[in-house]
Amino acid sequence: MPGENLTRDEARERAALLSVDGYDVSLDLRSAVGDSAGGEGTAAGPRTFRSVTTVRFRCAEPGAASFADLIAPAVTAVSLNGKDLDPGAVFDGTRIQLEDLAAENELIVDAQCAYSRTGEGMHRFVDPEDGEIYLYTQYEPADARRVFANFEQPDLKAPFRAEVRAPEGWTVWSNGVGELADGVWKFAETKPISTYITAFAAGPYHYVTDSYSRTFDDGTTLRIPLGAMCRKGLAPYFDADDVFLVTKQGLDFFHDHFDYPYPFGKYDQAFVPEYNLGAMENPGLVTFREEYIFRGKVTRASYEGRANVILHEMAHMWFGDLVTMEWWDDLWLKESFADFMGTFANVGATRFTDAWITFANRRKAWAYRADQLPSTHPITADIRDLQDAKLNFDGITYAKGASVLKQLVAYVGQDAFLEGARRYFKRNAYGNTRLGDLLSVLEETSGRDMASWSRSWLQTAGVNSLTPQLVLDVEGGRVAELTVLQDAAESHPELRPHRVVVGLYRMEGKRLVRYERAEVDVDGPRTVVVELAGADAPELVLVNDDDLTYCKTRFDATSLATLREHLGALTDPMARALCWSALWNMTRDALLLAPDFIDLVAQFGRRESDIGVLQMLHAWANSALVNYSPPWWRETGAKILAHIALRDLRDAEPGSEQQLAWARFFASVASAPEELALLHALLDGTEKIEGLAVDQELRWAFLEPLTAHGAADEAVVAAELARDDTASGKRHQVRCLAARPSAAVKAQAWAQVVESDALSNALVEATIAGFAQPSQRELLAPYTEKYFAAIERVWTERSIQIGVDVVRGLFPAHPAAADAQATLDATDAWLTSHEGAAPALRRLVLESRDDLARALRAQAADNEGRGAQG
Repeated sequence: MPGENLTRDEARERAALLSVDGYDVSLDLRSAVGDSAGGEGTAAGPRTFRSVTTVRFRCAEPGAASFADLIAPAVTAVSLNGKDLDPGAVFDGTRIQLEDLAAENELIVDAQCAYSRTGEGMHRFVDPEDGEIYLYTQYEPADARRVFANFEQPDLKAPFRAEVRAPEGWTVWSNGVGELADGVWKFAETKPISTYITAFAAGPYHYVTDSYSRTFDDGTTLRIPLGAMCRKGLAPYFDADDVFLVTKQGLDFFHDHFDYPYPFGKYDQAFVPEYNLGAMENPGLVTFREEYIFRGKVTRASYEGRANVILHEMAHMWFGDLVTMEWWDDLWLKESFADFMGTFANVGATRFTDAWITFANRRKAWAYRADQLPSTHPITADIRDLQDAKLNFDGITYAKGASVLKQLVAYVGQDAFLEGARRYFKRNAYGNTRLGDLLSVLEETSGRDMASWSRSWLQTAGVNSLTPQLVLDVEGGRVAELTVLQDAAESHPELRPHRVVVGLYRMEGKRLVRYERAEVDVDGPRTVVVELAGADAPELVLVNDDDLTYCKTRFDATSLATLREHLGALTDPMARALCWSALWNMTRDALLLAPDFIDLVAQFGRRESDIGVLQMLHAWANSALVNYSPPWWRETGAKILAHIALRDLRDAEPGSEQQLAWARFFASVASAPEELALLHALLDGTEKIEGLAVDQELRWAFLEPLTAHGAADEAVVAAELARDDTASGKRHQVRCLAARPSAAVKAQAWAQVVESDALSNALVEATIAGFAQPSQRELLAPYTEKYFAAIERVWTERSIQIGVDVVRGLFPAHPAAADAQATLDATDAWLTSHEGAAPALRRLVLESRDDLARALRAQAADNEGRGAQG
């Protein structure tokens, strides 16, 4: 539809013309229950609910025309300033045309809006376990218009009042405090907020309450009602006490550092089914994917990750909700800050004091990949329209932005940084900002030139590489000169200023320890570290020790040789994590052969004490095998990984999280008959490993490789679903069924995702994950041509979320060796012949093409280095 993809120019024109005074939204959700249980409608159309919106707004140029946003199957009535308009004449399916506006206006829209199965707008979920129905909303960047008529752009903020009629016995939540009176839930008016962070949740949710209070230095006391909810089926697993603990620790931390009390009244947190995101910062009603409620045993890294997300969303209450970017160009003003603050608060306020290690090892890996794609962009991006905005919730905006803020804190100092944030909140509360608004307060508080810093770090793309160059004295015992060389990709040649720590390490007994460090400013292509001249000769030089800056770290020959022999002897967990990250980047860049990386994991993975780093190593080793290893070596590599996984599973302390991590890794790499037989035995109980509890989630993890390798059939999967006939079990079942190595199975899965829209977003995701098995390259080969024939149609006909899932998930990323170049050529041919396709669609294909080309370069480098073998 022509109006669905709002452009930046249209938004700016409308913001200059209109200002919004308030919304009254009335929803009738009683249609969520009733006939066609589990279905979404009838042949006549989708299942709908009534939405009546009253918008009060002003117009700077009386007599001018504008439009309101609404995506709905039907509009019953439209009234502008007391005059009834013909819905058929003014509504085109996405916009309501408004002519001859007055200085002060009142718009009333009565519409039939559709429940969603894609996680966009008002999502409706039927729990297969008990038949209960749950609703929740998700809008970012622009899906509030699927629920009520509005002006859908972040800089047209307004207070919201809402009322909801719901089925009897349900509870309804929104941003403000609600109460039930005469069958209607009525909610307190909000502060001025953007449309994309308004929210509703409704249904028979399991709801737990608590409270937070804080007395400030001036004697005032703030009391915040706390709530946490999930589906009734997940209630036995819901550790709300831990959620509330982190919530209270976060509120204390941000009150200490922001000097601005939480401004939105209550604080509910809803863990909801079939959620497309990790979480969303709706003020007063934060929503999370329900997978953060753990049905089985998980490692400490999972709890740390959940705490990080809770704190990330909480930081948004200030960065994003209180002060909001004017347009999506400055998305970083909320996401980069929230990503940084999530880890900053995790370390400063919770039990997860090593969270910066996770950030350095896991979060930055996302940024480094995104920053080397052809779609890389400056942190302050050029967002032309809503499709651009949807795709910019990426590793640049989140993880690179957070990394750059970590560098900024080192550059200006933590006190100046936080004082700048405090002034920013107070000056811009309930308003909208651009880049310059933040930079100006940071200049005030730090005395630094923020314009040059911004040009280097926020307004250019690409990642720099820092490599040490070491010259020893003639005796070889001391450092004559240590230089840090900086380079950048030819496509993004910017060399940036970096504040780094350079660490010197040597073996002392069986330990590799740091004995010298220097904190220096690296600027330009060559920086001499004068502070380390004369130091004892190192066995390892680690640039960016302590992880102050954002860069790819390289090694000189001596350092790399030391790591090959002694990586596990590094005593400092942060230094070890940084070395692993650097080695992985070298593998992706074809500077370290994938089999050599796997050998390092085989040697030293079992000595990794940080469970989050260990699990990241498992993921990287698997990726090294399926993406970057030459085809002739993959079978050998799979045997190596399965061998070490089983060895370290059996050697791990019984019941430990290391044991659990190795068990999951073993399942992910098992392929030989004896390995699959062991998984079968662990499932049926004929074999046990001391301390390993094979709970329901681990059972599904064991079953998927069995189905993917043809060692378990549909009957086995059906029996497992009977054990776990839940929403979670259904997702696992769908994934396992699509993973079976059968041409008929693949054809069915393809048809369910590409040719039909019957599946919900969660089941689309599960089907794609099962379909795209790297071990089934030959079986998937026929779908390359089908993929390129279908993607433009899918992008046009389906919602953007489903479009993204299909285009990314079904790209032929793992072609058979004989088809690899042909697949790359087919991708290039599609890009050449579809230059007029939607830019967001082309971006997704370009990114997938780049990943495939990178994998083929690494495979070719291995062949060149070793000589191809049959």
